[in-house]
Amino acid sequence: MNDRFWNQVKSKYRLGELIHGKVQHHAPFGIFVNIGDEKVQGLVQITDFVDTGDMTPEMYPDIGSPIGAVVIGYTQDDRNQIWLSVKPSVLQKALVHLKMPAIIEKS
Repeated sequence: MNDRFWNQVKSKYRLGELIHGKVQHHAPFGIFVNIGDEKVQGLVQITDFVDTGDMTPEMYPDIGSPIGAVVIGYTQDDRNQIWLSVKPSVLQKALVHLKMPAIIEKS
């Protein structure tokens, strides 16, 4: 796809944004998510489920179940995928925007 297409996708699905969809397909490397867009689909790779420990395909959410995930990247080729994460730490950052205290440098 061309740059114009991807610029539109990136403005619609912004990095760090929480989006919702339904689990569409299981694969050994992750799950595909129907995000209600005919032009692109979501992908949660197996490494983007848990912060610590091991994730296995047997632990995937059921096909058809609703899922909320955070946009973390794009596959800018003919696969037309939006990379998603459901890691608790990533979801927390998307749901709760904390004000970080300023770092005071000592001179």
